[in-house]
Amino acid sequence: MEKSKVYFTKEITPESLIKIYEKVGKELTGKVAIKISTGEPGGHNFLNPNLIKDLVQKLNGTIVECNTAYEGRRNTTQEHWKAIREHGFMDIAKVDIMDEEGDMPIPVKNGTHLKENYVGIHLKNYDSMLMLSHFKGHAMGGFGGALKNMSIGVASSEGKSWIHTAGKTRKPAELWTNLPEQDSFLESMAEADESVINYMNGNIVYINVINNLSIDCDCDSNPEAPCMADIGITASVDPVACDKASLDFIYNSNDNGRDHFIERVESRHGIHTIEHAEELGIGTTNYELINLD
Repeated sequence: MEKSKVYFTKEITPESLIKIYEKVGKELTGKVAIKISTGEPGGHNFLNPNLIKDLVQKLNGTIVECNTAYEGRRNTTQEHWKAIREHGFMDIAKVDIMDEEGDMPIPVKNGTHLKENYVGIHLKNYDSMLMLSHFKGHAMGGFGGALKNMSIGVASSEGKSWIHTAGKTRKPAELWTNLPEQDSFLESMAEADESVINYMNGNIVYINVINNLSIDCDCDSNPEAPCMADIGITASVDPVACDKASLDFIYNSNDNGRDHFIERVESRHGIHTIEHAEELGIGTTNYELINLD
């Protein structure tokens, strides 16, 4: 597979988000979904509405999310809407909780663990998608970027249980007693990614904002404080390359918090999600970095 282009800017501003999207060169058309994490109340590392507002409005996009599978403020539609409002996302764009009216199965063509992925049923209403991810650590996956946002993030509440348990159960109440060995979970995320890409016919652009670098995800209501300085923004039409480049910036950093962040990634074997996604053919770790600064 030839090298994928990954664009990078160290500037994290509304203007640089628009600039890097335009440099990717893939126009998102029709009804555009902007997939973000709306953030668990109590946490504060999620993407700031003021940062993403101009790009979301430029695309006339709808911010999309799905309910969570764990106890918290976003595991019911009613509470999730409150969190979305509190965090300011309804002030900048239309918002859609995609599994508010249930979910739907979409096929996983080459899955080892999953033969179908369950996504919010409203996904069928969109023609293209911007996977706008806050790149950070994650308690279960090691790190979260484009691949996590597209798998766990697009999955319905029951779909999240399905991925987390590598296809054992769709019931969130049974999630924690059916966790598989780690690599099976990571591989299931990559397999869910394949299904979303195929469903959207590849009409997806991936942007990772590498800031507020906590080892904990935005799904955590009490995340550890960021341990590294902000790095910048990566963007690509290849989610594997986008996540690998983002992770490489961590590994190549001289920041004093680097080792702490890497321990979180490696203790969860986080790189395996990228490895399996590459095996599935949805992207490559062989990339060319194009610096816009």
